[in-house]
Amino acid sequence: MEQFNQSSSRFILLSFSNIPYLEVIGFMTFLVMYFITLLANLLLIIVVRLNPKLHTPMYFFLVNLSFIDICFSTTVVPKLLYNTLAKDRSISLLECAVQMQFHLAFGSTECFILAVMAYDRFAAICRPLHYNTIMSWKTCINLAAVSWISSFINSIFQVIYTFQMSFCHTHHVNHFFCEVPPFLKMSCSDTWLHEVSLCIAAGIIVSLSFLLILISYIHILSTILRIRSSSGRYKALSTCASHVIVVTFFYGTIMILYFRLRSRSSPDIDKSISMLYSAVTPMLNPIIYSVRNKDVKDTVRKTLVKEVLQSKIMVISQLN
Repeated sequence: MEQFNQSSSRFILLSFSNIPYLEVIGFMTFLVMYFITLLANLLLIIVVRLNPKLHTPMYFFLVNLSFIDICFSTTVVPKLLYNTLAKDRSISLLECAVQMQFHLAFGSTECFILAVMAYDRFAAICRPLHYNTIMSWKTCINLAAVSWISSFINSIFQVIYTFQMSFCHTHHVNHFFCEVPPFLKMSCSDTWLHEVSLCIAAGIIVSLSFLLILISYIHILSTILRIRSSSGRYKALSTCASHVIVVTFFYGTIMILYFRLRSRSSPDIDKSISMLYSAVTPMLNPIIYSVRNKDVKDTVRKTLVKEVLQSKIMVISQLN
């Protein structure tokens, strides 16, 4: 097959639809979702910052998760919105590599942080007397640092490996953004070795993280079942419910996409799955945690009431 010059090429990304009114609907939907993602995650970060009661390891990792979700969504959605309205939907090789690098890095970091959050809940419920020792601030910072650094190192290798492949004459990417799986399908090279390396990396990051979460929750469930008080069991379960919902949704979509690379799956299904964990999950995460968290809701309520009262006082003073 004819090949094109990768160093000077531009890839053409897919849009929502060639039908104008569907493009407008898609644009408005993702614009609203992106706005909610930014607002909800920033609000959660500010709430944790304002309330000293929330300066705990659990909320430290929750702030990490909110920051990741902001960055994760930002790597994809702004370019997607631009391509929906622009006539030129191309992206340079460098822009594509950068988008792929950060998208993969933030996604991997989220996997690790969710695993660390499960370990934090294990320490709080199963080892309450030793919790402050197990989850010291030094340990929390080290766990977060390892999660971030290892994820970025892995993503760098995956991106370099991806763009060392030869691509066929087409430069149309059957996807909304630059992600590894559609580029493997575009390649003229033998992608078997790359798919194996990607599955190994995904296995180490996703499967190992998920296994750590599963082990943590087996111990947590075992401890909860030994609690005699029904109110105590409910309280313990409620601290884990939000995390379980987020983990199920995020890991489910990631595993479906990355462990079915060689299957005859529909590209449309793959694109839908990618948008679920790239745009929908970052929007839902802070909402799930906020709705089920009394401390967060109380802080938001008190902050809003305080702001409203201050505004009224200022208006009254100006009128007088």
